[in-house]
Amino acid sequence: MDNSICQAYEDEIQALEEEIKLLREKYEDIQQESTFFSDEEILKAIKSFQGETREEATGSPSDLKAQLKTLETDLSFLMKFTGFQFTSHSKKTVEKTRNKTVQKHRLSGKCHSLSFQVEFQLLQMQSNEKVSAVVSDLSIIMESREDPDVSKFVSSAEEHGNLLTFFRSLSTYAEWHEHRRRTFLHFKAKYPDIVTLPEGLLGDFIILRNSKVSGFELMIVWKIHLDEEGTTTPVLDLLTKVPEQVLEQRMTSVKSIPSSFRSTLGLFGIEAAIENLIKVLGSGK
Repeated sequence: MDNSICQAYEDEIQALEEEIKLLREKYEDIQQESTFFSDEEILKAIKSFQGETREEATGSPSDLKAQLKTLETDLSFLMKFTGFQFTSHSKKTVEKTRNKTVQKHRLSGKCHSLSFQVEFQLLQMQSNEKVSAVVSDLSIIMESREDPDVSKFVSSAEEHGNLLTFFRSLSTYAEWHEHRRRTFLHFKAKYPDIVTLPEGLLGDFIILRNSKVSGFELMIVWKIHLDEEGTTTPVLDLLTKVPEQVLEQRMTSVKSIPSSFRSTLGLFGIEAAIENLIKVLGSGK
């Protein structure tokens, strides 16, 4: 078998296996979101970036193609499940001795609609059968870092080298962004005469209008907060814009709209609360 062809297959398999290991760890993080990580679990997750324990690919070209197809299928499933799509991953060994390995990694991709790029240095020390690994020089680039909450979280993750926390929190944060986008799209398509998106699908509010009542607007504000520990919290509220004439006629009912919306939100969820509000608005009651 041509060595160059075999090497090309092996390189492709290695790249896919490294991405799959990373995604599998991301999947485990999601499942264990409410628990703390032990040192052993953290070590296992960090080692997944290295891809040095894979088995050597052997066999005929057809065997290698079959392995590639399996890896691609697994990778596709994990990408859909976690929302992560990795566009590039490179590593460079800067130092290697019998008991010590230092590598620099660069990883970029998207989680749902949020792009990111991560660079870090990984130090691995081996003593007898024990292995320790430390992430340092962590640098994270995100488009949404302009958001003060995201900026504080990223800075905290970089300072403490919390790579796993970053990926776990990014998954939840990006999932809420995607949920908001789809919800806005759903209601805009269903009620095009009532729902307006001044900032588009990626904005954090929608406006509801009743064409029969000039100047009357309801603004649903949907913020997504991310604290320094990586906890994501969706915050919704309702603001009203009411013409004086309408306010004088229906002061009691108009003033009760925000509190009614919050009550419905707590009882039935976001989509049901918005749906109910639109139907009430459309009925003119």
